[in-house]
Amino acid sequence: MHRKKHMWKMRLVAAGLVAILGISCFQSASASALSKAKNKKSEAQTALDNANADIENIQSQQQELQSQIDALDADLVNIIMNLDILEGELSDKQTELDNVTAQLAQAQEDEQNQYDAMKKRIVYMYENGDDSYIEALVGATDFSDLLNRLEYAQQIYDYDRNLLTQYQETVQQVADLKSQVETEKAELEEVQQSYQEQQASYESMIAEKQSQMSDFDTQLASAQSLAAQYKATVDEQNEIIRQEQAAAAAAAAQNNNKGNNTTTANNNNGNTTGNNNGSNTGGDSTTGGSTGGGGLNPPFSTSVSGSDVVSYACQFIGNPYVWGGESLTDGADCSGFIKSVYANFGISLPHSSVALQRAGSEVSYENAQPGDIVCYAGHVAIYMGGGQIVHASSPSTGIKTGSATYRSIISVRRVL
Repeated sequence: MHRKKHMWKMRLVAAGLVAILGISCFQSASASALSKAKNKKSEAQTALDNANADIENIQSQQQELQSQIDALDADLVNIIMNLDILEGELSDKQTELDNVTAQLAQAQEDEQNQYDAMKKRIVYMYENGDDSYIEALVGATDFSDLLNRLEYAQQIYDYDRNLLTQYQETVQQVADLKSQVETEKAELEEVQQSYQEQQASYESMIAEKQSQMSDFDTQLASAQSLAAQYKATVDEQNEIIRQEQAAAAAAAAQNNNKGNNTTTANNNNGNTTGNNNGSNTGGDSTTGGSTGGGGLNPPFSTSVSGSDVVSYACQFIGNPYVWGGESLTDGADCSGFIKSVYANFGISLPHSSVALQRAGSEVSYENAQPGDIVCYAGHVAIYMGGGQIVHASSPSTGIKTGSATYRSIISVRRVL
């Protein structure tokens, strides 16, 4: 009997050892799986964080690029508006050119008529020589008749001289008209070329930016796809971790033979502590103080004298106009001239007649002061005061002064 009891006890001990070893092996395997899942989750989370950073970077670049596209679109709209104005001015100039052409044709006809009359008079004088004077002396019946004959000959001579003077004046008139027509035509062509160049440039830049935006869309889609994959891996490993932790808790409860359930699965709650402290604090930014009178006569914001700007600009009168140039001596176009003049006083301005229409503050023409910028469709100039401007006018006239109202004014800008 005693031997049987001993054997029974031994069996119980052996069974207990087997159970303990089984639980130990289970716990070891579970711990290994849990560690592996956590490592995979950590790797996937790091990759997800990097993918999200890439997404934020791409989106930031997209926003910046979109801002550039919006600005270029606004410039292009402005150019189109200027084109409408320019077309009206071109129509008016064409009418003026037609009138000048008609006047030129009439002047040339008058010139030819006067020339023909002169030739006839010269032929008559040549054929008759000085016989009229001899006839006056020989054929005169008395002294009074002699004077009358001589006076008639003098009248013929004076008439010939007057015809010659008129001929010379007509030639000069025709030359002046021709020069005026050529100058106006050159200025019209310069304005038209300026618009066409700006339109082509902006359309090209917009197309290039839109192509870049398309590339960013592709990059963003790829980054978002990777982020989705990494998030799926993180979610998968979280589920494995949850299952392993639940299994470990059940095994521990069974091993201890107790009824208290350990709630280790709640540890997952600590992984989602998303503190969203996103209170927006950027709303107090101000966009430049608006000036009185609807911004039509804003105060000067620099210590630069407008008269000094005008005096400096006038030093380069007579220098050439060069499309796209910025040299005050070797040649500049209208906006390049303004950019270089103001750069001398430390003021940075764009090399674009369209962009200059948004520079500084708006000024009404009646309040324009020396140093303000006068903007036309496709053209800009520096206001001198007294209704005069200095500007890089056209290839044929170069840098010169003129009337501020020689064309329709779109805007006057104060940058000083």
